[in-house]
Amino acid sequence: MNYNVEFVSVDKLVSFPNHPYKVDINEDLRNLQHSIEERGIDEPLIVRRSNDKLQIISGHRRYLASKLANLQIIPVRIVDLDDDQAAIMLVDSNLHRRNLLHSELAFAYKMKYEALKHQGKVKDDLTSCQIGTKYKTDTAAHIAKQEGTSRRQIYRYIHLTNLNKELLDYLDQGRISFNPAVELSYLDSKQQNILLDAINDLDATPSFSQAQYLRKLAKEEKYTEDAVYDVLGELKPNQKEKLKIDMEELSDYFSRGTTPNEMKKIIFELLNKYYLEQDFKKDDIDLKI
Repeated sequence: MNYNVEFVSVDKLVSFPNHPYKVDINEDLRNLQHSIEERGIDEPLIVRRSNDKLQIISGHRRYLASKLANLQIIPVRIVDLDDDQAAIMLVDSNLHRRNLLHSELAFAYKMKYEALKHQGKVKDDLTSCQIGTKYKTDTAAHIAKQEGTSRRQIYRYIHLTNLNKELLDYLDQGRISFNPAVELSYLDSKQQNILLDAINDLDATPSFSQAQYLRKLAKEEKYTEDAVYDVLGELKPNQKEKLKIDMEELSDYFSRGTTPNEMKKIIFELLNKYYLEQDFKKDDIDLKI
């Protein structure tokens, strides 16, 4: 893009409405702030005119870091784009970022999908994605080709936007895995709230098979609070009961500075010695610390 760089007041800039990327004041942003304080902004923000303001298309992190650095004037490139063109540019300008959250990708793909649909790139509305589904649209395939993934995966990400905020946060935190989250996104808002209460009460999240079963119950109109608690209360195949010991209880037996892993190693060595002396086999115990 051959647009001249202009210098504008930071007060004239506003965020793009409902943009999908989170801008948190974290270590990376503080590092960017310090860099801007020392060297200024290396890459001008890309903006478009919106009434008497300038709407940010690319550069939301630089914008916040500049405000934290107390900059009064910011370099920008002003582009002339309609809503759909601006949305597509915003999404594409950020997809290269490392460590994007699942929720960010979900809303980014949805924003781009909707913009392309408005431009006439798609023949009919977004449909649910199932294995073997034949799509009559080319938009998901177009996005998938650009992103190096499958059309089905694009649809699955977009469907995640149906999750409520709390479940999306659990997905971003890694508490719920991606595949179970996709299944849960087919539950309605009330059903998701029931599930969320159960997750918090039982301190358990659904596995993929459990999420599939919950979706099946919802489809069969058998989804109840009791059923959800029963499903989450099941012991998963890869779960074993764990023994928890307070570190303070062990402090009298280990020298200061001994790490938990070192403690664990010593405890198991002593247990092995004890059971060998008692003529027990190691396979007869199932103890995990």
